[in-house]
Amino acid sequence: MANMKAKSHLSNKKRKRVSGFLARMRTKSGRKIIARRRAKGRKRLAA
Repeated sequence: MANMKAKSHLSNKKRKRVSGFLARMRTKSGRKIIARRRAKGRKRLAA
């Protein structure tokens, strides 16, 4: 049982407000995160 992950139970609305694409695009540092993930070739850029 050592490899069991703790799972957060946030509501989808709160999760998207905090770490969604639009939330990332609102700040300069958030846009950097999206750019890094694009450069890496991620299929999903934000939660």
